[in-house]
Amino acid sequence: MSDQTLPQPKTAKKIKRTPPVHPVESESILGFLWDAIKLSGETISTIVRGKFALHDLVVQMASIGVDGSWIVIAIAMSTGAVFALYTATFALSFGFAEAVGGTIAYAELNELGPVLGGIAFAARSGAAIAAEIGTMVVTEQVDALKAMAVPPVRYLVAPRVLAAVIILPFLTVLADIAGLFGGYLSATASGVPGGTYLASIYKYARASDLTNGLIKSLVFAFLIGIIACLQGLKTKQGATGVGRSTTRSVVLCVISMVIADLFLAFILKQQGGAR
Repeated sequence: MSDQTLPQPKTAKKIKRTPPVHPVESESILGFLWDAIKLSGETISTIVRGKFALHDLVVQMASIGVDGSWIVIAIAMSTGAVFALYTATFALSFGFAEAVGGTIAYAELNELGPVLGGIAFAARSGAAIAAEIGTMVVTEQVDALKAMAVPPVRYLVAPRVLAAVIILPFLTVLADIAGLFGGYLSATASGVPGGTYLASIYKYARASDLTNGLIKSLVFAFLIGIIACLQGLKTKQGATGVGRSTTRSVVLCVISMVIADLFLAFILKQQGGAR
């Protein structure tokens, strides 16, 4: 036999594999905005034409309204009490106890009520909407609707968005009342007479303050409904995808609300003029 050794096989090069990127996470902001605009147009068209089941609307109103009201009330009352505590302490140190109630009412009706109510609504009801629709997507129930020529917007999106637009203004009013009541308890405990607190609200609060808050709540409700439904419809990768869509839904809802609140505050302030 020859002493010549056989050539050794070349070692295969290791191939670096990059982990797959979830399509929702790699989606551009412009792509998401375009999808949201398209879904908004389809939803508004469906609602205006009445192409949805009234029973579905009632079920969604009961689900997102009754079940989420106690969260809104608890958050609003606690925040109103804390805000009144600091306001009363500051006002009493300068002898302005008669301005405490009006200050609380102005902040509560214009800002705290609609914003805190919207955040609580997004965290509870928006997350539930995204999770419910996302589960229907991964279990192929949405595909079954399409196979039966039933548009998902008509059956899934329109009732939920309209229910949110109807319910959130009522929850905002509850948040306003709870916040003012919490402020009353905190202010009186800090030394502000109850009659002075109520008289200050009557003197300084305006109907336009309540109207501004309700306008904000309508915009917030539509944004929450559209974003939650859109994230649910974009769900992929099973149970993991449902959790991811739910988280993204809450985050995007809160971000969109804060941005919308900034623009609405300036617009409504210009419309309302000086106090």
